[in-house]
Amino acid sequence: MKGLYPQIILTPLLALTVIGQLPAQNLVPNPGFEAYRSCPRFLGNFGADLIGWECPTDGSTDYFNNCSEDMGTPENFNGRQAAAEGEGYAGFYAYAPGDYREYVQTRLTRGLEAGRQYRLRFSLSLAERSDFALKTLGVLFTAKPIRVATKKNLTRRHWLGDPEAKAHLLEVAAHSFYTDMEDWMHIDTVFTARGTEQYLMIGNLLPNARTRTFDTGRRSNKGAYYYLDGVSVEPAGQGAPGYRDNPAADFPRDSLLVLPALLFEFDAHRLTEAGREALAGLYGVLAADTGLTLELRGHTDSMGATSYNQQLSERRCRAVADHLQGLGIQADRIQWTGYGASLPLSRNTTESGRRRNRRVEFIIHTKGPALPSEN
Repeated sequence: MKGLYPQIILTPLLALTVIGQLPAQNLVPNPGFEAYRSCPRFLGNFGADLIGWECPTDGSTDYFNNCSEDMGTPENFNGRQAAAEGEGYAGFYAYAPGDYREYVQTRLTRGLEAGRQYRLRFSLSLAERSDFALKTLGVLFTAKPIRVATKKNLTRRHWLGDPEAKAHLLEVAAHSFYTDMEDWMHIDTVFTARGTEQYLMIGNLLPNARTRTFDTGRRSNKGAYYYLDGVSVEPAGQGAPGYRDNPAADFPRDSLLVLPALLFEFDAHRLTEAGREALAGLYGVLAADTGLTLELRGHTDSMGATSYNQQLSERRCRAVADHLQGLGIQADRIQWTGYGASLPLSRNTTESGRRRNRRVEFIIHTKGPALPSEN
């Protein structure tokens, strides 16, 4: 099947036009949870310790920082994770017995403009002592702060039933589930503002009965506890998902394409920052024409067992698919196949050659669904 498509390696110059970005202003204060009133010492002291953030309910959201022995990073009571950036991050229960919930809330540095597109980004990591992982999290924008005396999930009555809140809810869903306990999962999506967004809140707004969960098998605390870092809301502009001057010129159709920046570290399947930026251009193409479908082809170098490399190549495809779906591309438009180390692009005898082989290629199909790949 591979031979039916011309293979095009997008040149470094072209790759720069794909990933180039203009500076943008983050409208979230203290986005990395670095500025604090007090170095955290106690559980549930998120609102008291941090500057610019609060808890909208009686749920006891946590704050972790490397300055603390009791509430430190990377080691803490629910697991181990270094900060995605800086020294601190938040921790909250998105799922727990009895519909117990925790949330984070902040006031944006300025309100969003109606009809303008904005880019929302944040990083998540599932704590090791979590029995469950979630499929979806809610990001709620409101015109006024939410303050409810409850430890349970916020219902639609709390925010949609208040006309002054002028709530705007984004449901951010993973391709599978938000399960990664080892690395940070980077959520990145674009939305159109209504002009009423003054406050931002993150958490699970659904009751347990309506929350889609994945059982991790840990048998520890019967909950889903997430670390949160690097929250960003920026005006979307050139280089951001959804904004392309001429995406069609960058990505030929019905051809096997390789982005030089879309490579992976050894024995890893997480996207690098350069890889995520490179996919912004591909997202622009798919978002501009909903009739297009995408076929992903994952590859590894020759290090490791055949069966393991097969699984690793599939995980690399899934990472790309997860990222694109997080930006808003429907899952049924994306299909992938892993090839392990069977189709090297370069010789595996050098490190540079092996690095080029740790890749995901793709085909943008113009007719019908992505064609199944032959093994």
